[in-house]
Amino acid sequence: MTVALFELAFLLAAPVWLLMILAPGWSWTARVAASPLTVVPVLLVYLGLAASVVPELWTAVREPDLETFRALTALADGAGAIWAQVIAWDLLIGQWMFLESRRLGLHPLVTGPLLVLAVLLSPLALLVFLPLRAAVGSRRQGHGPARPPRP
Repeated sequence: MTVALFELAFLLAAPVWLLMILAPGWSWTARVAASPLTVVPVLLVYLGLAASVVPELWTAVREPDLETFRALTALADGAGAIWAQVIAWDLLIGQWMFLESRRLGLHPLVTGPLLVLAVLLSPLALLVFLPLRAAVGSRRQGHGPARPPRP
């Protein structure tokens, strides 16, 4: 069951990633990307995996150190729960990057590869995206950080 849930975590997120990367101009893509509810199915998988390792999980977050975390991830359900959590947060980061890219008018040929990188290594993708966002935002505004659109 753990293996199936582990695989399900990514399969539940994949359609959102595919929409943002392959159909960025479709009106439904922006609607889907704007919803934080896209991560709920992945978080339900997280809960399913985490339920059997609650004591170890609680110890890892209550007394965070490398050995405690290593002990949690040595358990199949512990590693699976952490994986589902990473998938959910990566998806939220990707959705934010997608929406910011649209707001800034970045071309999908720029955004697409950044989102692929976010699927694989979201911290690296975010480190690439943030200065790009700042540069494009300041160029569009004249000087200073990008401002959110007015309602």
